[in-house]
Amino acid sequence: MTMPPQIEFDVTGTALDALVVIPMLKDRFPDLLDNYGFLARSGDRVAAIDCARDAPYREAAEAMGWTITDILLTHHHPDHVDGVDALRAATGAKAWGARADAHRLPALDHVLDPGDEVALGGARFAVWDVSGHTNGHIAYIGKGVAFTGDSLMAGGCGRLFEGTPEQMHASLSQFADLPGETLIASGHEYTRSNLAFARTLEPDSAELISRQEAMEALLAAGQPTVPSRLDLERNTNPFLRCHLPDLKSATGTEGQSDSETFAAIRAAKDAF
Repeated sequence: MTMPPQIEFDVTGTALDALVVIPMLKDRFPDLLDNYGFLARSGDRVAAIDCARDAPYREAAEAMGWTITDILLTHHHPDHVDGVDALRAATGAKAWGARADAHRLPALDHVLDPGDEVALGGARFAVWDVSGHTNGHIAYIGKGVAFTGDSLMAGGCGRLFEGTPEQMHASLSQFADLPGETLIASGHEYTRSNLAFARTLEPDSAELISRQEAMEALLAAGQPTVPSRLDLERNTNPFLRCHLPDLKSATGTEGQSDSETFAAIRAAKDAF
């Protein structure tokens, strides 16, 4: 798929003044796994969310007339941090990341714990522990927008490289109290595969079928499927639907806990 080097996204109703999606997909970066980056602006502060490569962020900021002041890191995987040192050297931006992950992250200027808050201009972001994909993974939760890295993703969630199903289920359960219009700005263009898997569990879901059609139209037009809305995730993402009888029936986990249903869904997705 071919997308523009940066795409402005509507942030009406969020705490941000502007949000730019930066596709770093295989057509331009063959060694990456369909990554997305983000530039988020509030007032005179501009944050890069993760950084696999520095050049796309610098070029996007230049195109917008912005100066990057901060780098918010979600977790330590190379496809989220390999460009941090170069971006910091080029811009003087300050890096933020989790204390629990600091030994595996680039050097941090600001160390964060769950429950901390990051101020970005007039926007405020709560720091959540969303471990599961990795231990020490964090998300940044602001008014109307959440930067979730590889935890909650469009149509799915990150593979469990370090954490347990119980841990990831607990991480994702935190999103239950957020408004449905919250934008979920996750780190990869995995939506087609995620929704194809979801259809194996809910093949007759009208909302899921409609989402697939809308997704294909976006991709055909060279547009990202990320960010997605949280209410859409609640209606179509199986990892947020573990409490529902249909999902328990589809996974053979009737009478079992929601985290056990989550584990069955995750195992099925891993084998998909």
